[in-house]
Amino acid sequence: MSPGSVALAVIDDMPLFELAIACEVFGPKRTDLADPWYDLRLCAADPSGTRGEFGFWQRADHGLEHLADAETVIVPALPYACVQSGRPIPPELIAAVRAAADAGARIVSLCTGSFVLAAAGLLDGRRAATHWMYAATLAMLHPLVQVDDTVLYVDDGDVLTSAGRSAGIDLCLHVVRRDLGAHVANQVARRMVLPAHRAGGQSQYVAVSVPDTDDDGLGPLLHWATENLDQPLTVDVLARRAGMSARTFVRRFHDATATTPLQWLLTQRVIRARSLLESTDLAVDQVGERSGLGSAANLRRHFALHLGVTPTAYRRAFRATT
Repeated sequence: MSPGSVALAVIDDMPLFELAIACEVFGPKRTDLADPWYDLRLCAADPSGTRGEFGFWQRADHGLEHLADAETVIVPALPYACVQSGRPIPPELIAAVRAAADAGARIVSLCTGSFVLAAAGLLDGRRAATHWMYAATLAMLHPLVQVDDTVLYVDDGDVLTSAGRSAGIDLCLHVVRRDLGAHVANQVARRMVLPAHRAGGQSQYVAVSVPDTDDDGLGPLLHWATENLDQPLTVDVLARRAGMSARTFVRRFHDATATTPLQWLLTQRVIRARSLLESTDLAVDQVGERSGLGSAANLRRHFALHLGVTPTAYRRAFRATT
């Protein structure tokens, strides 16, 4: 399975962080994980050079018109002046992104790159994420867009949008997971020294401060839980291991992760099942047992609910890429 080409749309003064995210995830040829790997191309209005944040100078491989030649187009965060001071988005960028979508490309925005997708008409009637600080502005400028300022990213099939800053990493890893499977995405995350997975529906930020220290013991607890997913892990079991009452544990868990313990466990078990299907020859019922999802019937139910495919179809689609 080939993940195809990824075209990164670049204009002057774009923040470096989101540019670097896309380059780091898709750029290095990780052919030991999947062969072929992505073909990353930088596209700019002036390929000879683009002025980056803090005066950095970057060359591009192609002009913006070449966005339409790619399977996936990524629009990183816009220059701050475009979202804070009303500087117009370059019309050639909007036109190039619209042309790429018309040509059948999958369109991905990171952070405020969503403003470009909205200006191109690609988000009308769709739910979309952006940085929470600029969500109200996006909704005001584009009232047909269903702006969600709470989630990390939104996958709407051919159009994907992320929240701000590090949420772009989550979305890029999600794209790898969609294209090449959970095992490959997890390995990329490991090499980047990152958590393997944060679900798109997780909150962008937590209203209650997460403790600066690990006195609550959640870090070691979560690691222990991921090593024991095949065991009957309940809230009471986790709370006792954390040395808390169940009520206190649930509250502190939600403060730290913006989800419930049982939902977090279910997500981890689905991820484990995906990895086992990709990397082993275990029968479906054994995958269900080792991931903690139970019977083969229960595994199929969760795969249908979360992934829209059967475990067998998932293995058939991704096994060859691991």
